[in-house]
Amino acid sequence: MGYVFGPVPSRRLGQSLGIDPVPLKTCNWNCVYCQLGRSKPLIDHRAEYISTQNIIAQLQNALHFHKPGEIDWITFVGSGETTLHINLGSMLEQVKSMTNIPVAVITNGSLLYLPEVRNDLSLADAVMPSLDAGSAHLYKNINRPHPHLDYEEFIDGLVRFRQQYHGKFWIEVMLIKGLNDTLQALREIANRMQLIKPDEIHLLLPTRPPAESWVKPSEETNVRMAQLILGNNVKVFHSQKGSFGLGGTDSVFQAVIAIITRHPMKESELLEALKHYPQEKIDEVMNALRESGEAQIVERYGERYWSASPSQYAAAVANEEK
Repeated sequence: MGYVFGPVPSRRLGQSLGIDPVPLKTCNWNCVYCQLGRSKPLIDHRAEYISTQNIIAQLQNALHFHKPGEIDWITFVGSGETTLHINLGSMLEQVKSMTNIPVAVITNGSLLYLPEVRNDLSLADAVMPSLDAGSAHLYKNINRPHPHLDYEEFIDGLVRFRQQYHGKFWIEVMLIKGLNDTLQALREIANRMQLIKPDEIHLLLPTRPPAESWVKPSEETNVRMAQLILGNNVKVFHSQKGSFGLGGTDSVFQAVIAIITRHPMKESELLEALKHYPQEKIDEVMNALRESGEAQIVERYGERYWSASPSQYAAAVANEEK
């Protein structure tokens, strides 16, 4: 299995070479909007889920394969929650010793109440946690956290990390129509942001297949309202266009599986990534995806997405507009 994948186009990081330190779907949140589907069961235990040595070896191979300028960032982004890997700090140290490419960590931020996790993430050039709710009630409704996780402890962890961290601290807010894009919900989020003081607030929209079929992106008027309420350091990020890297492995099929396990792809994106190969190779890969049992098609707003077969989506999403 490949734990290093891409590069993939990122809304915030350009061409991002991904490192996935946990298996699908090892997470302590079960977010309604997650593009990787539902988290069953919820997991809140730190461990070496994947061999640290294997991850670093795969990264070395990937860096050797790609030319200078092809990778803008190296990003730890899990098939779940990245900080659940207990050796994340050690891996960050090793990556920083191997390359001058900046390193980011995408995390839900739920474990930043732990001093050891704050110390681990302090090594990264950018840390991007989530804050989708300004109240414990919405936190439970949107992020559906593990029962052991407390909302106020979560906020305190973000505040404490901001106080000790010197890199880029960007907080992500996923705006969901009718849920956290109301005037009251946005004011509650703004109050929390004033305590945390991130460098930037990034507004994102759920444009890929969500775990729950009723999730819809906020309308443009609500996005503009969020910008006004949340302040001057707000940026809105829509879907990123760019190329998906399928090199660096012996198997194009496995390269595709590595990406769609962490980043579901539109069928049009997949065919665009494959266009540099002969038609017989394209047919071989597409047939393998259909017949291998490792991939599935999920439809959203009339778009076909390829995702990993273990990802669990609400049945209504899988059948939408068929």
